[in-house]
Amino acid sequence: MTRIVFMGSPDFALPALRALAGAYEVVGVVTQPDRASGRGRELKAPPVKLLALELGIPFIQPEKLRQPEAVRQLREWNPDLIVVAAFGQILRPEVLELPRFGCVNVHASVLPRWRGAAPIPAAILAGDEETGVTIMKMDQGLDTGPILAQRVIRIHPDETAGSLFQTLSALGANLLLDTLPDYLSGKRIPQPQPEEGVTYAPMLKKEQGRLDFTREVNELERQIRAFNPWPGAFMDFDGTMLKIHRAHVAPLPAGDRETSRRGRAGTREVEAGKRLVIQNQPAVGARGGILVLDEVQPAGKKPMSGRSFLSGARHWAS
Repeated sequence: MTRIVFMGSPDFALPALRALAGAYEVVGVVTQPDRASGRGRELKAPPVKLLALELGIPFIQPEKLRQPEAVRQLREWNPDLIVVAAFGQILRPEVLELPRFGCVNVHASVLPRWRGAAPIPAAILAGDEETGVTIMKMDQGLDTGPILAQRVIRIHPDETAGSLFQTLSALGANLLLDTLPDYLSGKRIPQPQPEEGVTYAPMLKKEQGRLDFTREVNELERQIRAFNPWPGAFMDFDGTMLKIHRAHVAPLPAGDRETSRRGRAGTREVEAGKRLVIQNQPAVGARGGILVLDEVQPAGKKPMSGRSFLSGARHWAS
């Protein structure tokens, strides 16, 4: 039976590991070290480590894969194939060349669009209508390797990064199992990525969640969905952070009877960042429209509906 080493860390990688363990001999797992998390800064194990423990698969947690002891363990496992899903490190040539079938990656975009660390938020933020998963044979570049298989899905208008994450992780695991038999038998040959259409999705930073209401309102609505659940979208509210979990766009109010030079009735612009109440919900003016806040989370409190928030924030629009 084909001997496989699996590399991954977050929840996205779990369906792929579970699927592989049911169909192949997974001889080892490589995942990230436990990290301090939460207010108490207690060490938290990556989800892949917990699944490896559940499945009884040996694992290592090197800070860097180039550490001699990590490479030594890989050689001892002697894999025929390495499968990678959201591992977070670029593999060095000595690792890429170790298995006879090389290293295969499950990537959450339709390459070459959205190479990099955060393809799911990037697709929503850009307003893409479609995304998908790619099974790719890895090379030394950043998601530049030849393609084994791809599957495309539509992005729903209310999709968040969290919901799309769940869909693509399951889709990637299924496509991986569909692809490996023909790849391992030599029937499926990796094809070079197209040279056109390359885009990059760098790792997200928490400050990117801050909403800038001078921007176009539809961009802000996409930002909220793209950064849900992390890093989360937020705005300042009287010196505190107000997290925005869900929102929708309302049109600008109708203007007076003045018309533009083309003879059409105008709309009345709302000052960027101006706080409003629209149909008993908190709202904020932005370029081209109004952002209505459907679900928010004040500092130190649990998420709540916009209407519930207003009942305790009567000076919202003052």
